[in-house]
Amino acid sequence: MPRPPRLDLAGVAQHIVQRGNDRQPCFFTADDYRRYLRDLKEIALHEGCAIHAYVLMTNHAHLLVTPSDVGHVSRMMQALGRRYVRHINQAHHRTGTLWEGRYKACLVASDAHLLQCHRYIELNPMRAAMVADPRDYLWSSHRHNAFGEHDPLVHPHAVYRELAADIEQRRVHYRAFVMDNVTPEETDAIRIHLQRQHLYGADRFRRAIEARLGCTVGPR
Repeated sequence: MPRPPRLDLAGVAQHIVQRGNDRQPCFFTADDYRRYLRDLKEIALHEGCAIHAYVLMTNHAHLLVTPSDVGHVSRMMQALGRRYVRHINQAHHRTGTLWEGRYKACLVASDAHLLQCHRYIELNPMRAAMVADPRDYLWSSHRHNAFGEHDPLVHPHAVYRELAADIEQRRVHYRAFVMDNVTPEETDAIRIHLQRQHLYGADRFRRAIEARLGCTVGPR
């Protein structure tokens, strides 16, 4: 049975997850994390993809990305995957599969749903009980988005910028949003939409995407 095509539109954010094969580790040392981020920055710039949020966990990575054109996210992920596998195989004297097949992605509405994905991504280390505060996790965008720590990989989405005109107030509002109580329903909804690669947004978002594509996409 053929795999359903990914939904991919210029200027529409995508929530992406890339997992290690059989849920096995894909990051082994600090150098591996740094290498992935360095390669991602270079390839995203080349492909015209803006990274808004990310987290690198032991056995998977989450990204929130907006492409400048159709097909650029796929090209970015393919190039990143190949380059990073070469690094891992050389650095750790290994062979074989590193990634679990194709990455998964879903389109995200440019409204509160996008900020929810921001939060979901950056809270991953807390949900995994790796840290007590997302600020303490090195391999995510939280310290940049919430505290202004320089991260050349991150490019703010318009929805994030709209939190406040003043950049310091924007970070304060964002930090408060991330640390606010998150319902299990929100977390489950984001996880399920990503796993099934369904649109994450209100019904009007689905209708707008269907109008652009000229076809029906996913459940209501």
